[in-house]
Order: sequence, then structure tokens, then C-alpha cells
Amino acid sequence: MGNQFHVAIIGGGLAGAALANALAHIPQVDVYVFESAPTFSERGAAVGLTKNAQLALSQILSSSADVVAKAGGMPMNSSRVILVRNIPYTQVSSGPEAGTIVFDLAADDHEMIVHRASLLRELLAPLPKEALHPNKKLTAINPNESGFEINFQDGIVYYTVREHILRGIVADEQHYASPAGFWDCRNVVPFEKAKSILGEKYFDCVVSGIEEDPSTSRDRKRPLTQDTLRDSLSSWLGGPIADGMISLICDQPGPHKYSQWEHKSTSTHVRGRVCLMGDAAHATTPWQGSGVGLAIEDAIVLGTLFANISSLSEINAAFEAYDLLRRPRCQRVIDSSRETGQILCGRVDLHANELRGLLAPRWNFIFELDMESHKREALDKLRDIQQKS
Repeated sequence: MGNQFHVAIIGGGLAGAALANALAHIPQVDVYVFESAPTFSERGAAVGLTKNAQLALSQILSSSADVVAKAGGMPMNSSRVILVRNIPYTQVSSGPEAGTIVFDLAADDHEMIVHRASLLRELLAPLPKEALHPNKKLTAINPNESGFEINFQDGIVYYTVREHILRGIVADEQHYASPAGFWDCRNVVPFEKAKSILGEKYFDCVVSGIEEDPSTSRDRKRPLTQDTLRDSLSSWLGGPIADGMISLICDQPGPHKYSQWEHKSTSTHVRGRVCLMGDAAHATTPWQGSGVGLAIEDAIVLGTLFANISSLSEINAAFEAYDLLRRPRCQRVIDSSRETGQILCGRVDLHANELRGLLAPRWNFIFELDMESHKREALDKLRDIQQKS
């Protein structure tokens, strides 16, 4: 095959599909996407695509706007942060700052919201059918003369790419994501039903709470009771928000709360010719809405590096350059998102103006990434590594 690269992507979710599209147009690359589930699918209701995430996606797919539109993407209006802080909703006008608008999130950023499974469907559509391989459960990654042999079997998944990369480098428990200290619960209900229960002003809400001792359980999914919800929203009881949210959340079979998990830190994203990207590399909490955006950025950088190497011997250097560039940015987002959640959940005792000054700039470093400059930096790092070797 000469200098043809065979690239195996383990995991056929949004990150894997984005990477496959970024690599598919490179002549020397043959892409194979392996998914452990019987079909390619995504769990969860929706994902937000910030303006910079949409711009990044447009560098992978020239028809990215059509892709998002076909997936049913809709503009996401501003999310408003209002200070209530331990004051019952019925008394919201009595406190000195209760009801104060801290600021509007994404009011001018043209964020889109799209169903996860629908977006995945559209990202997979341009890929050759022969490149997509569902029901492939990874069992081992073994090096050989030309690269790696990847073994699959039908059965329990007991091996991950992350384990392969970090084994022997960090403690076993650091191979995996761990609780970030929050939980959330969501439910998809008809639009008009939500409006009728919550009112015109408050028809789109998410319930989140602090996990007082997240280390006590490794179960990410736990039953959610009405008593738990009433306790979490105790200072809002008596008004339309708390009662309405409890009603909507409980209006589903077996409501659950989900612990928000993250990778606290990862010492490396690469080992030889194997690398991590997307959530496998940098799982993060949702407070700054950047998980998918980071995965798309990963895909662009990897696609740029692979388009600028011409032999198998250069893959190690390309992955090293990717790791040096992407790992610090992704870890910064993980840490910033966790801190943002602490602020939004009232763990920081500040007045409205102080909160406004603290929160408003937190998204700047995420949104202001210059992708062209980022790609040039990746190539600079690649050349530096090649010159030193």
C-alpha cells in the first residue's frame, strides 16, 4: 500500500464521526470507524453548538450549515442568569438583589441546539458505508511491524483505548472519569406542555444540584425522587418554577439523576501511534457547553497534521504535536467548566455585580480561538519535533 495510512477510529459517536470526516478527504488515509453498539447512535437529548463550534465544523464539512439544518438544529436564544439565592420565589421581590439579572448567556453568539442522534446521523451520511463497522467491541490493541493489530469480539467490553495509553503511566483509577461534584436531571416534554406548566416566561429549564460527597458512589445514574427534587428546590417552593419543574421531571417512567463526570487531568493523550480525542481524552461538565466543540477542534487539528505527513514513520510526531497543542486547552476548559458550575450553583458568595464580572469573561478563551492560527501552531510543533528527531 506504499504510504497509505489505515486509521482506525474506536467509537462511532459525534467525536469519531467528526474525525472520520476530517480524515476522509486526505488521499493517503483510509478510515475505518468501529462502534461497540449494534448501531451507530448517541445517548442524550440535545447538544449545543456555539458559534466557534459551528465555524470549526465548517472546516470539516463545507456543507456544515446544511448538516445542522438537516439534523433539525434550531437557534438557541439567550439563557438568563438571575440571582435568587435562598429566597423563596414568592418573596423574590423582597430581597435587595433577588431577581437581579446577572447576565444573558450567548445572547449574541448565535448558538444552535440540535438533537444528538440526529446530528450523528448527518455526520455519518457523507462517509462510505464500507468504512462504518458497528457491533465491534474492542478487546486488545497489539503492536506489530506495520503499526497495530486491533482485536474485537462479541461480548463484554473490557478494554479501552484510554487504558492502552495510560496503563503503566498513572494509577488505574486515573484511567477513568470521576465525579465532578454535580448532578443533573432532564426530561424531554412537548413544547406547549412545558409552556403551559411553567408559563410563557419560564418554559425551558434544567434541574442541577451539588453532590455533597461525590466520592461515595461510582454509580453515575441514580433514581431521582420527588423528595430529592423538593429538597434541591426548597428555597423556590411555592412558585411556578419549582412546582412546575418537579411536575415535568417526574412525568416520565423512572426519573433518574445523572452525576456529572470529568477527567481531572490526563498526563498524555498519546502513546506511539495511538491517541485519544473527544470525551475519551477530556470528558468535561456541561456548564460551558464545550464538549462537542472540543471534539470538533481535535478532529480539525488531527486532520491538519495527517494532511501534512507522508510516511508512517511521521505519525508518532504528528500525535505528539497534537498532544502538546490540544491537552492544555482541553484541560483548561475542564477546570473552567467545573469552576463555572460552582459559581452558578451558589458556591461563591458574591453580589450580582461581582458575579457579573466573574462570569461574563469566562467564555472568552473558548469562543475566541482562532482556528487558522491553531492549525498553524500544530504544524509548527510538528516541524519542531521532526527537526529534533
